[in-house]
Parts: sequence; structure tokens; C-alpha cells
Amino acid sequence: MQTKEDVIGLCRIKPGTRVRLSDFDPGWAGDKAIPKKERKEIAEKVLSDDVEELSDAQDRLYASDTCSVLIIFQAMDAAGKDGTIRHVMSGINPQGCQVFSFKQPSAEELDHNYLWRYMKCLPERGRIGIFNRSYYEEVLVVRVHPELVERQRIPGLVAGKRLWQERYEEINHFEQHLARNGTIILKFFLNISPDEQRKRFLERLTNKEKHWKFSSSDLTERAFWKDYMKAYEEMLSSTSTSWAPWHIIPADHKWVTRSIVAATITEAIRSLKLKYPEISHEMLKQVDTARKILQEEEK
Repeated sequence: MQTKEDVIGLCRIKPGTRVRLSDFDPGWAGDKAIPKKERKEIAEKVLSDDVEELSDAQDRLYASDTCSVLIIFQAMDAAGKDGTIRHVMSGINPQGCQVFSFKQPSAEELDHNYLWRYMKCLPERGRIGIFNRSYYEEVLVVRVHPELVERQRIPGLVAGKRLWQERYEEINHFEQHLARNGTIILKFFLNISPDEQRKRFLERLTNKEKHWKFSSSDLTERAFWKDYMKAYEEMLSSTSTSWAPWHIIPADHKWVTRSIVAATITEAIRSLKLKYPEISHEMLKQVDTARKILQEEEK
């Protein structure tokens, strides 16, 4: 039976790997020799344990005030980014975690370089920052729809192979700068199959309580599936680094997705071996004095 570490290792993309998404099964759900119901129960137990451990790890991260964690989610529509964030982060203290969902850039944002709006949202030391979509849209949706390049009004900028390579380099250097300054970067591509996406879109259209989730752009972008997969493959191949690795997460089963993501984040923060700050001898004396004063009030 595969361990959590085995599964995380299989999902993590080694630097220099040429990614072919056909090699990754979106419907992977563990060892088929084990009944599916039992596998799901195991995954839910792993998720519960990791959520509890993540809460403790985040408390230490916040108290130590030395490192920060940046978590990036990229995926096709209906892959489960929102639900994964909600479930995995359910035990986190809101004071130590911020989530940013990036939509189409505003006029003000288009007047700056494409990284500007993301730089403003980077997590402070001691905090976890989550990007629901990110600057990787610049080599995904902008690549699939190259006409969007014109909106950036950069002199001489032309959509093409050179532009995408330059942006891969810029992103890698940006993330390396963050890593060198104490930011742990974890990147997740939630890998959903087109058939599962179709089922989830249909659910949104048949369940009145989920109608609000549907957008006409969902079907528009679905028509570009092959173009997106090509863009994702090149992006994953070019930007999975030792300081900011990509993880390709099976997304057809939500319980699988949430379990693997939680385990990966927990492992990464645990590896920091963070401790609560040690206090000075003088501070210990103040603590002892304060405790005695409060204990005296009971008498």
C-alpha cells in the first residue's frame, strides 16, 4: 500500500521533466485492490488528521514570524479549487491565512507589469497566502487567447514562443527571489478530465442551488480544451523548480484531491521544523510574577 509520502512524490514534478498530461490519470483513486469505500474512508481520515496537524503547524508558523507560505492553485473550470481550499483550510486561524481569487485584470492593473497585482497580495512572514489562479494565467489563458496581449499595451510585445519563454524565466526568477527571502511556494494543478468537467457543469445547470456557479464563459473555454492542455504541459515543464515545485493532483474525485493537497501542505510546513519563540530570562521572570499575581487573586 502506498504511503502519503509515496503519493506526494508521484504528484510532484521534478525540475527538468517534460510533462505529458496523458501520463497522469485524473481519475486516480488509490490502490484498486482496496474497496473504493474503504479508500475513501482512509482518505477522509488522512484529510482530518492533516487539517488538525496543519492547524498546529500554522500556529507555529504565525508565532515564529520567520517564514511565509504561498500556495497556488491552477485548474480548468469546475476542477474543485474553491472546495479544496475550503476543506483543507477549515482548521486554520483566519488571522494567519489570506485567500485571493484573481479575475480579469482591471484598468489600473493593466497599467502595471503583470506581476504587480500579485506582488501586492504576497503573504507576510508568519502567514499562509493562497492564490486561486495566479500570474500563471499569463502563460495559460493569455496564450490560448493571444489577443489579450494587446490589452497590456507593451511596445513591441508580440504573442509567440519567445514571449512565453521570457515569461517562464521571469516567473522562475520571481519565485526564486521569494524563496530566497523565506517564502515556501507550493503549486497545485488540479487535473480534471473533460468528462468529469461535463458532469459538474451539468450539475450546476440542473441543481437550482448551483445555478449561480455557472457562467457562459465556462462552455466557451471548454471548447479550447486541447489548447489549454498544451499550454499547461509546457508551463508545468518549464516552471517546476526545486524552490517552487508543481504538483499534478488527480481531481475527478474530490476526496482524493483534498487529501493529497492537505498532506502535501502539511508535509512542507512540517519540514520547516518550526518552534515557538524562546523568551528571554527577563521575560520568564515577568511571566512568573504575573502568574503569581493572578493566583493570589483566587485567595
